[in-house]
Amino acid sequence: MEKTLEVRQLRKRYGQVEAVKGISFDVGKGEVFALIGPNGAGKTTTIRMIATLLTPTDGDAVVAGHSLRAEPEKVRESITYLPDEAGAYKSMTGMEYLKFMAGLFVADRERAKACVEYAVERCGLGERLGDKIGTYSRGMTRKLLLSRAVMTRPALAILDEPTSGLDIINALEIRRMIKGLAAEGMSFLLSSHNMLEIEFLSDRVGIIDKGILHVTGNCEELLERYQAQNLEEVFERAVSGR
Repeated sequence: MEKTLEVRQLRKRYGQVEAVKGISFDVGKGEVFALIGPNGAGKTTTIRMIATLLTPTDGDAVVAGHSLRAEPEKVRESITYLPDEAGAYKSMTGMEYLKFMAGLFVADRERAKACVEYAVERCGLGERLGDKIGTYSRGMTRKLLLSRAVMTRPALAILDEPTSGLDIINALEIRRMIKGLAAEGMSFLLSSHNMLEIEFLSDRVGIIDKGILHVTGNCEELLERYQAQNLEEVFERAVSGR
């Protein structure tokens, strides 16, 4: 499988504390790869290094053929990052926001227009794009933000808790949107505490705890390997060595 992301011995230290301890994994083209683990496990630090927001202490990652350490600007052109706490300008309409963000991302007018059209198609908000974002529900805002994040059709989309705080219907719509984009060839690296979401979305899962990536595999493989009924039990047994 063609690799969109290759992570090799990535490390991050804060003084004497090593938050990420030489982890390695890869994400194929059109694959959804999920990192799971408790708070403080190293998930967010790993994601932020790959998103070029943090500088690795050691190791490297290659995104769409570009080294994180040697070509961070090229990596930024190949990715998008949507954190859990992302927001939008509430005084803008949805359409104004998409056009504004396309203008920031893309210099060419025709390409910017194509980005907006793609985002409009993906978000599914229809006439509500003419309304102020301040009137949107959390679910509508998240759809807008995700469509903005993928409007440039990046090689790798990095999502942190993509459906956090959403109701069942909106969460399902976001997950189906991600599935559809992956089917078109976009790769995803995501983090979530929702194990049902992980099972629905991910092609493979990586279990991380205390900065160590313990195991990777698809959900069926991991359930069988650890003789577990769900991913929570897989995680418990993987990190405890049981």
